Order: sequence, then structure tokens, then C-alpha cells
Amino acid sequence: MLQPVVRRTWAPRGQTPVQYSWDRHDRLSAMSALTVSPRRRRLGLYFHLQDENIRGETVASFLVKVRRALGRPLLVVWDRWSVHRKAARLLAPLGGDRIGFEWLPPYAPELNPTEQVWTHTKYADLANFIPEDLGHLRSEVAASITDQRSTPSLLQSFFAHAQLKL
Repeated sequence: MLQPVVRRTWAPRGQTPVQYSWDRHDRLSAMSALTVSPRRRRLGLYFHLQDENIRGETVASFLVKVRRALGRPLLVVWDRWSVHRKAARLLAPLGGDRIGFEWLPPYAPELNPTEQVWTHTKYADLANFIPEDLGHLRSEVAASITDQRSTPSLLQSFFAHAQLKL
């Protein structure tokens, strides 16, 4: 939905800030992957945006692209969302030597560092942001994630928030 995430803001006394938006039902779906290199502990951030709902086939394709970009086997740690389970079934024929899976507890977003990517995007970078249209929202979300990708200390903080040591 193209509704703004309203955050507290400052304004001169007696002048309440007003955000004008309209009820839009367009959709921008997003997925991301935080990667950690096994030897050097370098962090990476990959993402994909699309205009329709995310399905298992899309997630499977995304993970294959991430694995190809990394050029090494991939161990995916994720929650038990039905789309993730379907993607795991689709990727199973590739064999455990290319893409393996570890599952988080059924509902534990605080253990998933990738959730912090979206929290930072929504509540820090795009707070009080009102997009003109879906293209405008797409470009701002992409810019936010690209900025996060180039800030290793921020990516490290996502793992620290999940209480995961690198």
C-alpha cells in the first residue's frame, strides 16, 4: 500500500504538520538477503522489488541469482513463511551442496537480521515519506537499500540486534 509510515516530527508551536495522501492500493513487494562471507566475514545485501505478491518461484529464482553472484554454496537461514517453504521444495533438486537451509523458530522476527533491513527502510529512511506513485516508491526503497548496502557498520548492527555474532 502506498500509505506513509507516520512518525513523530517537529513543527512550530500551534502549527500541526499535516500529510496529504490518498487511499491507494498499489503494491510493491520486496525481498532481501544479508550475506556473510565464510572466511573474511564480509557482509553483503541483495534485494529484489516487484509489483505483485511474492511467490515461492520468485524466491527460488532470487536465491539462485544470489548464489551465482556469490560464486559459492549458500546456506539460507529463514523463517517458516509458506512462500519460503515452497521455495525450499523447489530448490531441493539442486542438492545440499549448492543451497542448504536452516529454519528459524516459527515466529521469531527478532532473530532474523533481514527484518532490520526493512525496519530501517520503513521507519528511518522513509518515515513520513509520501510517494507520488509506485515508481517513486520503488526508486526511494531501492535508494534506501543501496545506501544500507554501502554501510557495513549498519549491516553489522542488524546482526547485533538479532544477537548473532559474526
